[in-house]
Amino acid sequence: MPEEPRRVAPLDVDAVRTVQVGTALWAVALVVTFVFRDELKDADREWWIWACIAGFLLGLIGIVITTRRRARLVRQTRQRS
Repeated sequence: MPEEPRRVAPLDVDAVRTVQVGTALWAVALVVTFVFRDELKDADREWWIWACIAGFLLGLIGIVITTRRRARLVRQTRQRS
């Protein structure tokens, strides 16, 4: 009979750093699209600017959400101790 696989505990990751890095990358992409705005317009790809704006704004919302979640997790951990 095969051995039962071990259960792996989930990682306790708050994702704040991941969202911050992603948001920063969207900001860099936004700057790059502004630099190449004329070329994007000529290629009918000006919507890329709006995609970067949306990614950046959603990233800011994500930072708020994950930061609040991290604070809540810290409070819960302190209450258990």
